[in-house]
Amino acid sequence: MAAVLTAETSDNIRSMVSRTATAMPDESALIARARGGDTRAFEALYREHVDRVYGLCLRMTGNVSEAEDCAQEAFIQAWKKLTKFRGDSAFGTWMHRIAVNAVLGRIRKSKREQDRIQIVAETASPPAPIGDSGELRDLSDAIERLPEGARHVFVLSAVYGYSHEESSNMLGIAIGTSKAQLHRARRLLAQQLKEQGFEA
Repeated sequence: MAAVLTAETSDNIRSMVSRTATAMPDESALIARARGGDTRAFEALYREHVDRVYGLCLRMTGNVSEAEDCAQEAFIQAWKKLTKFRGDSAFGTWMHRIAVNAVLGRIRKSKREQDRIQIVAETASPPAPIGDSGELRDLSDAIERLPEGARHVFVLSAVYGYSHEESSNMLGIAIGTSKAQLHRARRLLAQQLKEQGFEA
């Protein structure tokens, strides 16, 4: 299964298409078959959910390569843990939780390297004021420039519509922190977009 996901992830996630939030009519049957070891059933679930999982990873990481790796890891973990899926939430929500864990795990693993890169970058040149460079072209660019914590909460709460309770559970933070980070994200986005000439 890992080989199938590895071979198909890049092609599928680069050709993202919009999907409705409703589940496939036979999704429950596919889940039951996949839990029994049916790889074709899991491939069907993969194809149905990969776009949204990749989109979540991309918005959280702000990096195409890392998002591809995290999406792939999320589906590999889902395959391994499928017997633990009890249907208490929608399969898509369950996948999002796994994807968030994959992103956070990747961030923790590479934190030291990221810190070194940040120190070098800060030493080489002072950070530009938010919106000062005129390079923000749209909201997606502005979201990518948000601080990590604010970006994660904004993506889950404002983009994907999860409640503060759901977002805080996924991210392992307090509900109050989630609310504060969302407020911070909105304030920074408004500031960036205003400085780029986009009035609310």
